[in-house]
Amino acid sequence: MFTGIIQSVGTIAAIESKGSDARMRIQTGKLPLEDVAIGDSIAVNGVCLTAVELPGDGFWADVSGETLSRTTFADVQSGSNVNLEKALTPTTHLGGHLVSGHVDGLGEVIERSDAGRSVKFRIRAPDELARYIATKGSICVDGISLTVNAVEGAVFDLNIVPHTLVETTMGDFGTGQRVNLEVDVIARYLERLLLGDKAAQSGQGVTEALLAEHGFIK
Repeated sequence: MFTGIIQSVGTIAAIESKGSDARMRIQTGKLPLEDVAIGDSIAVNGVCLTAVELPGDGFWADVSGETLSRTTFADVQSGSNVNLEKALTPTTHLGGHLVSGHVDGLGEVIERSDAGRSVKFRIRAPDELARYIATKGSICVDGISLTVNAVEGAVFDLNIVPHTLVETTMGDFGTGQRVNLEVDVIARYLERLLLGDKAAQSGQGVTEALLAEHGFIK
């Protein structure tokens, strides 16, 4: 598990193709690695990866074909900057929200505009994720824990302060860029709980009829 508070911006130093899979070397910049061992998890742009080698200035990780097809790792190249966070510990400050490092879908930056000293982004999420995104709720974008300012259908707004722009890759975001999205895990569990016994039935989801049945809407 992670918190979505980025600890360093690293760089993809090398990518080795392994058939349908890949192996990547990530230089970790200011991220301290003294307490990292082989087998430990590190979130890279919001994707939980396992360190398989520790050359000193970073780590190597294997990336499966499944991960390549479902995340922006299909887009990265040698030299690409990435957001990094080590797995949380029992004493970690939970400054963001609980993040699993499992990407739910790919979003697209559709607008960037200045808002005082901050920058406003509009991001389009996949339609199937829209129901998990709520105004003033949490969402993870490329590994960054962020607060949703507004929602319109599958499009949501973010207001990013100068510190976040400098300390993460968001300062380089432009329109058309794809980003990894992870919705709030609590929303996903809540959906399953609302389904009750229907959760065991294939294809079942939360509908207006189900909400009305349980008294959530009238």
